[in-house]
Amino acid sequence: MEQSRARAFDEFVAARWSALLHLARLLVGGDRHRAEDLLQESLVKLWFVWPKVADEAPEPYVRKVMMRAAARSGQRRWWGERPVEQLPEAAVVGDVSADVVERSRLEAALAQLSPKQRVAVVLRYYQDLPEGQVAEALGCPVGTARSHAARGVAQLRQLLGHVNEPVQ
Repeated sequence: MEQSRARAFDEFVAARWSALLHLARLLVGGDRHRAEDLLQESLVKLWFVWPKVADEAPEPYVRKVMMRAAARSGQRRWWGERPVEQLPEAAVVGDVSADVVERSRLEAALAQLSPKQRVAVVLRYYQDLPEGQVAEALGCPVGTARSHAARGVAQLRQLLGHVNEPVQ
């Protein structure tokens, strides 16, 4: 029984890792290391409730855990790392496509939003969740969630300037 539980969990993680990591990266404002930490912490929580949610909806459960943790992370002052002006060694980068540049711009702009605005924008417009589910994830009324999303989008427009094409 324990082996089948572990196998089902491993299959879920293998199948959804990339999409969940991308969501986590958006939720934390583009920091890949914080996104990996957020996702791993969420998957640990999923493991403990796996028998209850495995047959129903494990992905929404993980998303909800990640959203709440990302919203709370803005209240912390210290993440254990300090940014530096120059990296110790330069990474060798090949051809950087326009999509990567646009995604980086979006992640940088998302990082400047408040945690609740960032979560509201990502859930509403990236995950395409209805306002009710966004409000439930944030633990606030629908009007407040709508306000967080609207203010976040307005700030993103200001930060990103005039964009001719939508960001993918």
